[in-house]
Amino acid sequence: MKLDKVQIQHFRNLQNVDISPSSSLNFIFGQNGSGKSSFLEALHYLGFGRSFRTLKHKNVIQYEKDGFSIFCVASDNQKSLKLGMARKTDDSLLVSVNGNKSNKMSELVSHVPIQIFTPQSSDLILGSPSLRRRFLDWGLFHVEPSFIQTSQEFQKLVKQKNALLRKYQQGTNVEYNTQMQFWDKQIVKTGNHLTNLRKGYLDSILEHINSNLMQFLPEFLVEISYHRGWEKDSSLEESMLKKYERDCRNGYLSVGPHKADLKLKCKGVDVSETLSRGQLRMLVAALQLAQIQHLSGKTQKSCVFLLDDVGAELDETKRESFIDRLLENETQLFISAIEKSQLLFIEKYKNKKMFHVEHGHMREEN
Repeated sequence: MKLDKVQIQHFRNLQNVDISPSSSLNFIFGQNGSGKSSFLEALHYLGFGRSFRTLKHKNVIQYEKDGFSIFCVASDNQKSLKLGMARKTDDSLLVSVNGNKSNKMSELVSHVPIQIFTPQSSDLILGSPSLRRRFLDWGLFHVEPSFIQTSQEFQKLVKQKNALLRKYQQGTNVEYNTQMQFWDKQIVKTGNHLTNLRKGYLDSILEHINSNLMQFLPEFLVEISYHRGWEKDSSLEESMLKKYERDCRNGYLSVGPHKADLKLKCKGVDVSETLSRGQLRMLVAALQLAQIQHLSGKTQKSCVFLLDDVGAELDETKRESFIDRLLENETQLFISAIEKSQLLFIEKYKNKKMFHVEHGHMREEN
């Protein structure tokens, strides 16, 4: 779905934003601190329920206000939805979908697939395995109906298992008893299903990834593989039994899909050691674009894509190529920049709007 109208209140320095964006290309420019990244951050909430700049919701609430709100009208070829959310300083959440109220963020974020590309996007490669698991899970959330239930069930099972391990850690009982066996069987069943979903999803986007890399990084051959979170030559059940005593000592389950990772290598060497910072960002661009291409092909859904600070570490040719490929997939783009001079390349695009942000106020320019 695409955003036809956006209203934001009391979000960082954005007092009252009310705009009607283009269904294709939107450029937001303004000096550092003007509020352009805050605008993208607010849109990010619609797709993720959280900020990409802070872990605390109260940090984005405007000074001396009791909360923030974000509202949008989103549409595709078949329907139109009124979507909104509000958070208060007490961390309470209110979500609205066509007037139906809820406190579950999942009921909002499923309607508008949103991705973001920032100067820190190379953290997907350089950061912890949890970021790469989150990358895969974003795609599954939007294309695989059974994923969210499977993922939530697995998290609950691991939580229960860890509670038992901590109990045994205190010396209550370290014997592998009937109770532990029961929970392990559930973990194995759900864990294998989750692993198959992730591996199948990676397989389904690999062709897109390789095609994008041929255009973005033709000088490199990147090998991508999924590491499921336990020994290659053992079943999940065997690995859990093998690690049981150690897990009792540590108080947590050390193997399973919650420890999975995505490995990216060039000639057998991790890409973090062979690619420059700019090349790593283009690798991330290829990965994200592949998700959008797959999403569009499998579900006919369009994506909202946020590109923060377009001038950072992207050369002009690759930047335009990335934007062109995004638009080919009916993506709605929001791109921020400091100066208009960074946006000279936009003249070739027809369906576009430009917005100037200054002191927290946002206005459309002709």
